[in-house]
Amino acid sequence: MSNYTNDIAAVAALCDTNGDAWNAINPESVARMRAQNKFKTGLDIAKYTADIMRADMAAFDADKTKYTQSLGCWHGFVGQQKMISIKKHFNGQTDRRYLYLSGWMVAALRSDFGPLPDQSMHEKTAVAGLVEELYTFLRQADARELGGLFRALDAAREAGDEVKAKDIQNQIDNHVTHVVPIIADIDAGFGNAEATYLMAKQMIEAGACCLQIENQVADEKQCGHQDGKVTVPHADFHSKLRALRYAFLELGVDNGLIVARTDSEGAGLTKEIAVVKEPGDQGDVYNSFLDVEEIDVADMAEGDVCFNRDGKLVRPKRLPSGLYQFRQGTGHERCVFDCIEAINAGADLLWIETAVPTVHEIKDMMDEVRKAHPDAKLVYNNSPSFNWTLNFRQQAYDAWTEAGKDVSDYDRNDLMNAKYDDSELSAEADARVRTFQADCSREANVFHHLITLPTYHTTALSVDNLAKEYFGDQGMLGYVEGVQRKEIRQGIACVKHQNMSGSDLGDDHKEYYAGENALKAGGAKNTSNQFA
Repeated sequence: MSNYTNDIAAVAALCDTNGDAWNAINPESVARMRAQNKFKTGLDIAKYTADIMRADMAAFDADKTKYTQSLGCWHGFVGQQKMISIKKHFNGQTDRRYLYLSGWMVAALRSDFGPLPDQSMHEKTAVAGLVEELYTFLRQADARELGGLFRALDAAREAGDEVKAKDIQNQIDNHVTHVVPIIADIDAGFGNAEATYLMAKQMIEAGACCLQIENQVADEKQCGHQDGKVTVPHADFHSKLRALRYAFLELGVDNGLIVARTDSEGAGLTKEIAVVKEPGDQGDVYNSFLDVEEIDVADMAEGDVCFNRDGKLVRPKRLPSGLYQFRQGTGHERCVFDCIEAINAGADLLWIETAVPTVHEIKDMMDEVRKAHPDAKLVYNNSPSFNWTLNFRQQAYDAWTEAGKDVSDYDRNDLMNAKYDDSELSAEADARVRTFQADCSREANVFHHLITLPTYHTTALSVDNLAKEYFGDQGMLGYVEGVQRKEIRQGIACVKHQNMSGSDLGDDHKEYYAGENALKAGGAKNTSNQFA
């Protein structure tokens, strides 16, 4: 028997136990409401989705084509529409498709201070609030979809069509939820390790099964694709990794996942010199990358910070800001060391923020990491901060040049020019973009590909196009032709916006509560019927 059938029987028995006062309670209606609310708490979601990610990681280890993907979301509606679209286009399944919660978009779009740069200046609670909001919308997508199946089941029964009723009941019993894992950005922890722990608990309780944290100084945090990034010694970062693990374990999400991100490839600064307890330890290696000059004791000035390196007194170069700088060209080596040590400290996945998207660069670093940890897996940011068109046209140009192919028709310094859009080189570059994720997963063990800010850019683009048409000569046709007609033709559920907002769900509940006395919104005069 299905859970649905079992719930009907259980509630019927409960109603019998409570006598006449419960006679108006319909056991099947209760079973429907239970089916529409599969996840009762955020911790239920976190445990369920952590199991999904763990299973996906095991599948990826066996088959590198089974990488996972996500798109960044800044509102519950955006995440809901993404998952509805995935189910529509991929046979009702959500396999290996997640959501990404972008700290950049929380800062830019969800702060009470207004739009902010990605520098951890937004309210801490906004992040957990968005996790909860995303899952609220995904759970409502379940309820809406099941509500449609319940209404179809009632119609089949009324028509006496037992075959159709059985088919619909099977769809109900095997319903695929819209709830999927969220990889949630906790920035650099918004403070010390205790602050990181407290914020992590709030995010996990909201449903997050996977937290991504970076090795920057919390109060100097910068977007990974901007300048001025300041990293912390490994001991400091690892205390925050452990704080995340303790938060997961305290809340019973034993399978929770931690993504350790290193910004060292583009971060040339540090705020402090690491503590060294013995030669060759983490602190010693961290300090070995510092840009230093050998000095004599007599050369020390008032306030100088100096230390012993291999029996010599050295002074790290200090900037007017008080920060210390690393030696140029050490970014890749520091990234590799960061990744190895992060796994040693309990990270499940790695994230290396790079300056440009190139398979060989990512592979080179991961090859080194995997010498120490053969199963090390990467999360990679397919960032909108990259000019993908320009980067891959340049890569194609360079590959052609190396192969001795004629590139005289192209100016490498002007490859974004629209005149190249239909060229052979452009086609070669686009082919490389198309296979980039598969290539990275095969060559560099990238388990998860995400785009941090896609819905930020798609919203801007679509609003620009609509405003141009609507406020221009096209008037209302700008909306009808550019939006509504496309929604209808493409079967976008949102064209019935009343249904998407929960109107039909409300009608169902009104009927449960009041029976034939219910005043419902979905009658003959509802204009949404025009989209039947």
